[in-house]
Amino acid sequence: MTTTATGAGRPVITAWSAVSPFGIGRTAFAEGARERRSTVSALAEAGPRDDACTVPGFEVRAVLGKKGTRSMDRVTGLAVTAVGALLDDTERSRAVGTGEGAALALGTTTGSAQSMMDFTRDSLTGEQPFFVDPARFPNTVMNCAAGQSAIWYQLKGPNTTIAGGRAAGLHALNYSRRLLAAGRAQTVLCGAAEEYSTARAWLEHHSGDGAPGAPLGEGCAVFLVEPAAGEDGGQPVLAEILAVELGVVLRDDVAGSLTACLRGALRRSGVDLAEIAAVARSGAPGAEGDAEAAVVGELLAGVDAADLTQVALIGDTGAASAAFQTAALLAHAEDDRTVAGKVGLVTSVDRTGTVGCALLRLR
Repeated sequence: MTTTATGAGRPVITAWSAVSPFGIGRTAFAEGARERRSTVSALAEAGPRDDACTVPGFEVRAVLGKKGTRSMDRVTGLAVTAVGALLDDTERSRAVGTGEGAALALGTTTGSAQSMMDFTRDSLTGEQPFFVDPARFPNTVMNCAAGQSAIWYQLKGPNTTIAGGRAAGLHALNYSRRLLAAGRAQTVLCGAAEEYSTARAWLEHHSGDGAPGAPLGEGCAVFLVEPAAGEDGGQPVLAEILAVELGVVLRDDVAGSLTACLRGALRRSGVDLAEIAAVARSGAPGAEGDAEAAVVGELLAGVDAADLTQVALIGDTGAASAAFQTAALLAHAEDDRTVAGKVGLVTSVDRTGTVGCALLRLR
């Protein structure tokens, strides 16, 4: 297991933004989460099901402009838009979140399955295998979204893409802490992205266990992570990262593996269960999600913690799930000032055998 409880050197989150089925920007996400508004809508294109939770009206060239976007795919557009929304939020965010010391850690699963399949199909159906659009080849590589974000916004520090299923956002958060602790970056833009596409829909349909699940969702959530500057540092601290713990499922025991993650994070961070004021589960479909719900329910029995699980509202957002769960905690803390100083819990499980959790002290 990997833990990131780091005592006095714990990093903090100072800004965030999201592009989600609620809309573009932090305010749209916070309002949708507050209203518990469902975003399920009908699909025009054929697929294994006729509904999904997509970002309303999102077209890459309409949102980002025509320059540099001719061959940009959807997941890259979502990531570039989310990073830009965070940097445009305040002058401070752009000042500390760009330049030589600014890193980017982005979680994903495959990048864009649609881009991979389209490019492969073109090579098989064209007059010659090499009669393909070379400008679209970068979209087939999973680090395309992170690379384009760095190019667009002058992020000159380490640039990392981490594949981790629903826990990808937690892996990115963990990696961000390591970059800061090692002095490799001064700040890290950390998040995760997922697109809706027909290709992803069919892959999910055929790789699942047949259990009914939520419609697929999409989007990207991004956070500005920095070393804590202390009380006099002038940082607009939204949350302190107390611990991130990740693990793998052994002998098909999802409940046991997640319980070990949770107990480890609580022990290393020194958090008491009574401090937890809100929890956001991944809400994974099937047996994994059932085990997650049972473990969290047992752990927090008797604890008055708000349930901020988002899957019923914005769908199964895949690799972006843990990032949206974290965003839900931050939005909740902004709405309810009684949770200031208390702890938010994020949990994640995935059918690939990954489990994880994070503890954040909300401000």
